[in-house]
Amino acid sequence: MPMINRGSLVTLQYSLGLTDDSVLEDNFDEEPMTVQLGSGEMAEGLELALLGLRDGDEQTIDIGPDMAFGPIDDTLLRAMPRADFDPALELQEGLIIEFSTAEGESLPGTILAFDENEVRIDLNHPLAGQTVRFRVKILEVAENSDAPVII
Repeated sequence: MPMINRGSLVTLQYSLGLTDDSVLEDNFDEEPMTVQLGSGEMAEGLELALLGLRDGDEQTIDIGPDMAFGPIDDTLLRAMPRADFDPALELQEGLIIEFSTAEGESLPGTILAFDENEVRIDLNHPLAGQTVRFRVKILEVAENSDAPVII
């Protein structure tokens, strides 16, 4: 039975939440997910939690911000003119909307506060600064020697 290592193709079921037992994502009642470790599909800490596991293994681990979605970066807290937003968009605190970078990439931003002149947004990952609880069940492990590994 192969063991998960860098470059492995892993089929799994998982839930991701916070340490208060709130669940943000869960695929245990859905189709399993297949990822290649080292491809950048998952946060580094989530991938590291999988290393050494085998088919059938289950694990629950709390992962701190540095290894999950990073600490809060104050440079990603921004104020934008309200006029930059579609007037039909109903703003509310906590709303996550998608922004585009100059390079054309998508970036989620969370509305922190707003008034008629300005919108304050947080461009950090919504889970930045949080310790996350990652629960996983490994369904299958396969090696993929063809794909490049980033880790």
